[in-house]
Parts: sequence; structure tokens; C-alpha cells
Amino acid sequence: MQYYLRKAGFYLVALWAALTLNFALPRMMPGNPVDLMIAKLAAKGPVSAETRRSLELLLGTNSDQPLVTQYLDYLRNLSHGDFGISVTYFPQTVSTTIGQTLPWTIALMGIATVISFAVGILLGQLAGWKRGSWLDNLIPVTTMFQAVPYFWLALVLLYLLSSVTEVFPASGGYDVYNVTPGFNLPFLRSAAYYGTLPALTIVISSIAGWMLGMRNMMVSTLSEDYIVTAEAKGLKPRRIMTTYAARNAVLPSLAGFATTLGFVVSGSIITEQVFSYPGIGMTLMSAVQNNDYALMQGVFLVITLSVLGANLLVDLLYALIDPRTRARA
Repeated sequence: MQYYLRKAGFYLVALWAALTLNFALPRMMPGNPVDLMIAKLAAKGPVSAETRRSLELLLGTNSDQPLVTQYLDYLRNLSHGDFGISVTYFPQTVSTTIGQTLPWTIALMGIATVISFAVGILLGQLAGWKRGSWLDNLIPVTTMFQAVPYFWLALVLLYLLSSVTEVFPASGGYDVYNVTPGFNLPFLRSAAYYGTLPALTIVISSIAGWMLGMRNMMVSTLSEDYIVTAEAKGLKPRRIMTTYAARNAVLPSLAGFATTLGFVVSGSIITEQVFSYPGIGMTLMSAVQNNDYALMQGVFLVITLSVLGANLLVDLLYALIDPRTRARA
């Protein structure tokens, strides 16, 4: 219990620090969203002081208030899920914008990351168990794909599987002409079809790292004394491989998986740019291009929460898998 309480306290402090930085950084940047909106309105005619004041109140950038008051208002609004108004998608709120794009990113990046981790760990486990086999010799080939720049691999697959063979669509998240968005079979089938090529790119480029890491840890673990003892007892090879060797060998990869899973949201930017995928990465790029600080704040906060949440989950899971962690705590 002491271990879990200590972890919870650490992540609460980290969350408070992340919220504070998320509040401070946009206010340290030059300009503000009100000036951007005024510039757009000024192109159509003169803008009065009352209009500017209304925009400041609407966008939550009231410079007349003390910084402490602004900070407390910011925390209170966050507790109600209010991230402000998006300049890019005005008058739509930031919460609505993120809610519309985040599921696309989670579905694509999350599923692809889990698949690459599971397949890479399984193949790495087998390669480490059967050293010198064809699967073990396949690892250098897979690492080549990881060394290739990600955007270049995405463009190659886009050219081969979309432009040349036309197996998959080149862009988009679903068939906007023939399918109605919603929880229905035609839409889900179309979304899965459009997301297959981006997901395939993610899996190919990331599976080698998991496979190589697990393979090396398996080789190191198999030389431990408790593995020799298990073999001397006459235990079945499959049990030794899974229960004794793989369970301990996967621990470093599991810790790395937490970080990777946490960065699912932020890691989608290049993917969504290449494939014009309607996820949160495209939304973040639009926010940066339009100096939409409220939307950037919202996206950065989602990224922070995803990283902290994933690491907390894996820390708790790590303690269940490896009891020595709780003992040291």
C-alpha cells in the first residue's frame, strides 16, 4: 500500500506541475489569440474597443486580471472541462474540437502501437529462445525499416499500395461520399479500410525495436541460474520460456511501452500529415499555424495526461509482475 500511495502522490505532483506549465507557456509567447481575431475582423472594417473587450472575455485572455486570478480561473475551468474557445474553429469550443479528433488518433495510433508491441514481443521471445534460427536472422532486416526515416517509409508505402496498385485509399479517414459517420457497420468498415495503410506503416517501422529488445533480454535471462534450475527440474520447455524467461525479460520492454503508449497522441502528427488523416495531429498543426493558443493548450494537456496515465498504469502493472519493486519501495 505504501508503494501505491507513493506513486499516486508522485503523479499528482507531476500533474500539478504539468497544468501549471500548460498555463504559463502560452502567456510567455509573443502575441495572443485576441490580436489574431482582431486582425481577421479588421480586414472587413474597423474594430471598436468594445469588440476587443468582448473577445478578451470570450477567449479568456483578460489582461486586466492579476496572474494569480487568471491561474485560479484556469484551474476552475479545467475542473469543469472548459478549455476555452478555439480561434481556428471559432466559435467551436476546444473541448468539442478535441472530442471530434482524438478518437481518430486513439483508434489509429493506439491499435497500431499495441499490435506492433504484441507482435514484436512475441517474435523477439521466439528469436531469443531459438538463437540462430531463421527468425533470429530476420531481425537485421526488420531493423532496416526502423532506421529508415518514418515519413519516407510512409511515402513509399503510399506510392506502392495506393498510387500504383490502388489497394488502399491515399488520404482521409473514411469514405465521405458514401458513408454516414456513426456507430454503424458501414462506417466502421470504411474507417478500418482507410486506416489500414497508416497503421501498417506504424507497425512496420516500430516492430523491430520491440523484437530486438525482447530478443536480447531473452538471451540474457536464459543464462540466469534459475533458468538452469528449472531445466534441471525437468520442466517443460514451453513453461520455462513463458513463465520463467519471458516474464522477466519483458519488464524493460513493458516500461518502454508505457512511454510509447503515452506518446500515441503526440506521435500521430507525421502520420496524419502524410495520409491527411483527420486526427488530433492535424488539429495541432492547424492550431500552431493559426496561433490558436487555447487549442494548443488543450492538445498539450491531453498529451500530458496520456503520458502520465500510461506511465502510472504500467508502474502499477510493473509492481504486480515484479514483486521486488514493492519490496524495494
